[in-house]
Amino acid sequence: MTELICGVDEAGRGPGAGPVVAAAVILPAGFDRSGLDDSKKLTAAKRDALFDSIISQTSYGIGIAEPEEIDRINILHATMSAMRRAILHLPCTPDHALIDGNRLPPYLPCPATAIIGGDALEPAISAASIIAKVTRDRIMLAADKNFAVYGFAQHKGYLTKAHKAALQQFGPCPIHRFSYAPVRAAIA
Repeated sequence: MTELICGVDEAGRGPGAGPVVAAAVILPAGFDRSGLDDSKKLTAAKRDALFDSIISQTSYGIGIAEPEEIDRINILHATMSAMRRAILHLPCTPDHALIDGNRLPPYLPCPATAIIGGDALEPAISAASIIAKVTRDRIMLAADKNFAVYGFAQHKGYLTKAHKAALQQFGPCPIHRFSYAPVRAAIA
């Protein structure tokens, strides 16, 4: 029997707004792995094309930690929670999880291995990286429709010069991470 291995990665630890999104992906035998790489190394168009291929041909799960949770328990713990949720949202329990980074989330339903730089080394983690990044980017594009003054469509919540200027002018909105120093500074 083939062992079910899932790759797990996240997107959105650094931004000052929006959720952190994790994905878990099980690649089936015969899946075309060409083009899979760390999502940060791919163009948006390439990520979108791979996203469609991945979600149509694999088993995947997505886990999200919203800004309120990030503020309550901190970004590291929120990221670990999102990763665990992604694994739990898979349609089946994997035999093993390969997780990008140097830490493992607690209370996983299967054994796991942390792999530093895994999003560039393990195709299943690369696929998870792409799912997480595209999902988060689409969340931020939708948020831009409600909170256009911040420019989320351009910077996806990262604390760019333009985003910080908007924070100073308009103050934070409900999807900002109030525990992040630039957001707190905008309140004062």
